[in-house]
Amino acid sequence: MIVVTGATGNIGRPLTRALAEAGEQVTAVSRHPAPVPDGVRHLVADLADPAGLRPSLTGAKSLFLLLSGDLHALGANPADIVGEAADSGVRRIVLLSTLGVVTRPFGATRIAMRALEDTVRESGLEWAVLRPGGFASNALWWAESVRERRVVAAPFGDVGVPVVDPADIAAVAAACLLDDRHTGGAYELTGPEVITPRGQTEALAAALGSPVAFHELTRDEAMAAMARSMPAELADDTLDILGNPSPAELRVSPDVERVLGRAPRPFADWAARNVAAFR
Repeated sequence: MIVVTGATGNIGRPLTRALAEAGEQVTAVSRHPAPVPDGVRHLVADLADPAGLRPSLTGAKSLFLLLSGDLHALGANPADIVGEAADSGVRRIVLLSTLGVVTRPFGATRIAMRALEDTVRESGLEWAVLRPGGFASNALWWAESVRERRVVAAPFGDVGVPVVDPADIAAVAAACLLDDRHTGGAYELTGPEVITPRGQTEALAAALGSPVAFHELTRDEAMAAMARSMPAELADDTLDILGNPSPAELRVSPDVERVLGRAPRPFADWAARNVAAFR
């Protein structure tokens, strides 16, 4: 059995489906009740209470570990989840980390994630670490304004990064959970090209078949909006990357293609598949 945390989100949902289609027994764990594919067991648990994961981990061979936003906050101790997994007999953990542990290792959230990577590597279990950059699905922040006013409001309109499709992250995660060849690997996951917010707006307009305007926010305006849905320090770190990406953050990684045998999907592909959210 494979346990998938964050199973109803942008990564966990396609990962759960892929594992089920591969014939695996899957337990989907999320904080709230939600539909899951046929044949998948669903359990409600809060990762902030690692002991609450025990019923899902019993009998599991592998764990996909995706932390919710509050587990990045000061005082959280997600390393306890790794201990619960080991105590329950789990043999392999695939951890969703972040590219920032490499590109910006000294922020508090990056230090905490690096420590969790170390915990996973030192746990005695088989492991793989996924380090994605910016997500294509972050464009869903714009869905309401596109639906209601046909406008995207974002900072740093002409500064781009190679955003990655969450479906590609899920596909790499599935490969790491199912294939021994990927054990002990740390994979940097990006899209195939650097794309700016203006470029993303153009891709959304093409998918919709109607014009979408772009309105550039100041950093302060963007910070106020983002801090409502994530820890302020994480929002500040994210804006640092979006506004002034380093050469390492602009690099298109070969790792998606290395694992999957195909190029990563471009943002336009994500926009076309998710256009209903913007109509």
